[in-house]
Amino acid sequence: MSRKKILVVDDEPSISMLIEFNLKLVGYEVQCVYDGEAVFEVLPQFRPDLIVLDLMLPKLDGIQVCKRLRDQNNFVPIVMLTALQDLSDKIAGLDNGADDYMTKPFSPQELISRIQAVMRRTSALPIAEPETLHIGPIRIQPDQREVLVNDKAIELTPKEFELLLFLCKHRGKVLSRQQLLHGVWDYHFIGDTRIVDVHISHLRDKIEQNARNPEYIVTIRNVGYKLTEQTAKESLA
Repeated sequence: MSRKKILVVDDEPSISMLIEFNLKLVGYEVQCVYDGEAVFEVLPQFRPDLIVLDLMLPKLDGIQVCKRLRDQNNFVPIVMLTALQDLSDKIAGLDNGADDYMTKPFSPQELISRIQAVMRRTSALPIAEPETLHIGPIRIQPDQREVLVNDKAIELTPKEFELLLFLCKHRGKVLSRQQLLHGVWDYHFIGDTRIVDVHISHLRDKIEQNARNPEYIVTIRNVGYKLTEQTAKESLA
C-alpha cells in the first residue's frame, strides 16, 4: 500500500522542517511549500491526501487557499495552523473549509493525532448519499451538498452544512455542544464550545423564518440544541 501524502504549507522553514521530520518518522510522504500560490503549482503532481496549511502566508493566505480549493470542488482534508488566538480567526478557517485548526506553538505529537483523526473521519465519509432530507420547507441534498428553503438555494459554509446535516440525522435528540463539536469537527475543542453557538446562530439566520424565535433548531437550556422532529421527514430523492 502506498504511503499517504501530506503537503505542508508554512513560510517558516524551521516549522516546516519540524513538521516534515515528525511526519516522515511515522511513515508519511511529505512535500513542503512556502507560500499560498505554490499550493496550486504542486497539487497536480503531488496529489496530497491532506494539507497542513498555515494561516499567515505570502501571496495567498491560508483562508484564500482554503476557499479556492473548495470553490474548485477540491475537498482534500485541511488542518490549519496559526499563531492567532482569536476565535474569529478559527471560525473563519473552519467556515472556509478547514477540517481542523491548531494554534502555535503545538506539539508534533498532537498535530499527528489531529491529522490521523481527520483522515479517519474523511476516509469514512460515503461518496454520496442518495436520500433527500426534509425539515418543513427546508430540503437538504447531501450528495450535492445543497440546501433549499422554499425551493430557494441557500448558501452555507462547509461547516454550516455539516452541522445542519448532523442535526438532521439526529433529529429529535438533544445534543450537547461537546457532542456537536465531536460529531462535526471530530475533535474536542476544550473551552471552545462557542464555535457551536456561532455556527448555530449563522444557520438560524439562513434557514429560520425568525432567527430570534427558531422553529427548527431549538436551544435546550444548559444542555445544547435539538432539531425538532415534528415537521422533519425523510424521503428518497
